[in-house]
Amino acid sequence: MISLLFAADQNNVIGYQHDMPWHLPEDLKFFKEKTTGNTIIMGRKTLESMNGPLPKRHNVVLTRNKDFSLDHVEVIHDLSTVERWNKEQPEIEYFIIGGGEIYEQAMPIADRMYITRIDEAFPGDTFAPAFDEAQWELTEKKKGIKNEKNPYDYYFLQYDRKN
Repeated sequence: MISLLFAADQNNVIGYQHDMPWHLPEDLKFFKEKTTGNTIIMGRKTLESMNGPLPKRHNVVLTRNKDFSLDHVEVIHDLSTVERWNKEQPEIEYFIIGGGEIYEQAMPIADRMYITRIDEAFPGDTFAPAFDEAQWELTEKKKGIKNEKNPYDYYFLQYDRKN
């Protein structure tokens, strides 16, 4: 299964100046729970914004740069590799974790989306991909905990592609 995983504000902002424009520890916890022990696929800029590969995950970077390499990171140059992996091992969930351009490219092949929807507006320069809601079914919706560390209203949403 190929899944997109991202947090977005009410205007679909997902990033600002190579960072997230909010701090939601509960969303980071959700991200960690979903991706630990799994394959995460990201663009080079997303990897750089994280200061390197994430522990306890198979880190894959999608880049056009044929010379790019980094310890503990598998490098691929197009999403057809992910499609092949998915065909060979459909029981595995492959997580696309950013950035904006990678989400756009992966949207047509995604089976599932995990979206943390933040009910707030933030400045941004990177946006979540648009999607046709007629092609997707909202299969899960859970309100996130709001407190002093998580100061916004937000929801964990799961969409599955309709057959």
